[in-house]
Amino acid sequence: MSLAINTTTPEGIILAVDSRQSFRNHKGMARIGSDNASKLFQINKKVGVAVTGLAFLPEDGVMKNISKFIDVFRCETETENLTVQEIAEKLHYLFSKKYNYKERVEKLMKRAEIDLKRQGAEIIDKKEEGGIVKIRFKNSKGEEKETSATVDMIKLMVVGYNKDGNHQVCICNIPGEVQKVRDGNEGGKEYGSSWIGQTDVVSRIVLGFDGRIGNLKFVKEAIQQNGKEETNKQLRNLEYVIQWGTMTLQDAIDFCVLMVQSTSAIQRFSDGIKGDPGDMPGVGGPVDVAMITSREGFAWVTKKRVGVKEE
Repeated sequence: MSLAINTTTPEGIILAVDSRQSFRNHKGMARIGSDNASKLFQINKKVGVAVTGLAFLPEDGVMKNISKFIDVFRCETETENLTVQEIAEKLHYLFSKKYNYKERVEKLMKRAEIDLKRQGAEIIDKKEEGGIVKIRFKNSKGEEKETSATVDMIKLMVVGYNKDGNHQVCICNIPGEVQKVRDGNEGGKEYGSSWIGQTDVVSRIVLGFDGRIGNLKFVKEAIQQNGKEETNKQLRNLEYVIQWGTMTLQDAIDFCVLMVQSTSAIQRFSDGIKGDPGDMPGVGGPVDVAMITSREGFAWVTKKRVGVKEE
């Protein structure tokens, strides 16, 4: 799964990602394939992209690394005159076309139905929304329940500067949409940090909670009573106050690397959470870091080397 994180400051943009590559074998089990995968790429002089999620896609009956499709995109697409958002939209189109997630949804739904029927459940309703399978059913006691499962996703974080000097950060969700999360021309969206992949640790550190808090009974009750917007507003009071607008590039580098390394360390010593035990340690290996500035453009801060390692 991995973790990619971006921090945007007045001095420039930092983009960092780990190097672990995982996959599912023929039994559906998650496996670590490599700790030396490349997941951060330069698209043009002032735009970079980081990839998390599904590591391989089929082409002509052969499974190929996501990096191969990024390389083809760089060679075949004229990007110099495109905005960051336009590049994100083209990448989203490319990977949406390559990734036949509907087939995976059908398999996921069938597997969930079989498991539920084995438990004596009666299926009431089933649907798919953006790669999420939702099934309502009655269990053996006649109680109405709902379960959900998500297909493996591909997420891309596209960051950089446009020709006019304005910076943008976009996240491509496949399946899903393109989100613009940073824009130098929009008040309140200029500076900050965004992350994709296995984000629970960095979310807990910065925000004070991760997205699974919505599964807790008291949070569900709060949403029903106060509404989702008000509940989220209250929860965001736990967020650390970080002055992104005064952060230097070196501080941004240190922050991004710390978040990736902290995630890797927590995953080493844990196996999910009590409410949802069992997890994949998908973050590991060297941390690749790139810096993008409006004047100098894209530059590597750290990048793993390929070759024989010295003992």
